[in-house]
Amino acid sequence: MSAVCTALPPLRGTVEHQGSLADFIWFRTGGPAEWLVRPDDVQGLAAFLAALDPEVPVLPVGVGSNLIVRDGGVPGVVVRLPKAMAKVTIEPGIKEGSRRVRAGGAAMGITVASAARDAGIAGLEFLRGIPGTIGGAVRMNAGAYGRDTSNILIEVTLVTRNGTVETWPAAKLGYTYRHSELPAGAVVVEALFEGTPGDKAEIGAEMDRIAAEREASQPLRSRTGGSTFKNPDGGKAWALIDAAGCRGLRRGDAQVSEKHCNFLLNLGNASSADIEALGEEVRARVKAQSGVELEWEIQRVGMLADDGDK
Repeated sequence: MSAVCTALPPLRGTVEHQGSLADFIWFRTGGPAEWLVRPDDVQGLAAFLAALDPEVPVLPVGVGSNLIVRDGGVPGVVVRLPKAMAKVTIEPGIKEGSRRVRAGGAAMGITVASAARDAGIAGLEFLRGIPGTIGGAVRMNAGAYGRDTSNILIEVTLVTRNGTVETWPAAKLGYTYRHSELPAGAVVVEALFEGTPGDKAEIGAEMDRIAAEREASQPLRSRTGGSTFKNPDGGKAWALIDAAGCRGLRRGDAQVSEKHCNFLLNLGNASSADIEALGEEVRARVKAQSGVELEWEIQRVGMLADDGDK
């Protein structure tokens, strides 16, 4: 075990050694966090990170809806924000009649979309289709149905790896498709979004449409991890996977979803290694069939069970 075991500073919150991640990661697979910490508040998190050995890696995790945790577990510290940091409030915007939505990093996308709807703020409906937290959405520029986080983000508050609390304008995040320049180990604790004035009924109808479309097309009630691969320029990952004959492909209890083949499933007893290897097999088959090299959208973290230095 690394030096973190004897050097972990005090925290206002909870600290769990060998804390289970598979209990809440959507795939329900993977090894534990060396240390799983749940801070009570922003200042407590900042003080903890400031005092933590700078050599110790820090990984923020929300609900694990787009994550493969490898079977060897995650070294260092995994930070999971509490429900107390999931508050959503409405405040005035700069323009006449405009309003903004301020959301804690632990808030779920559907919660933010619903708050915007209730306040008559349009443009955030797509968050109804984002199954993760706002912190994760900000970090990876999550999107759906033609919009993404960069379209609505005004600024983000984060606690850096060295424990400083900083507020960044959206432009500083260097957003591209499913990517930001947020530094490693930084924890998103709050985000400020802006939409446009809209009709509550119309906003609600669009959210209902998104929910129905997701239900019809995605394996929502399975142990899955969301969209596995990024859409390549001018194409759809699922169509390439389907054309390569991968729909329903299995490796042990890991399977390419037959309902939407850009989703991988844990049918019950898959390991993270099974799921990742299946994903790599899909990438190889797509490359052979179409020449396109799919990029992982799901984040893969931690160590392989049989190789401690990966």
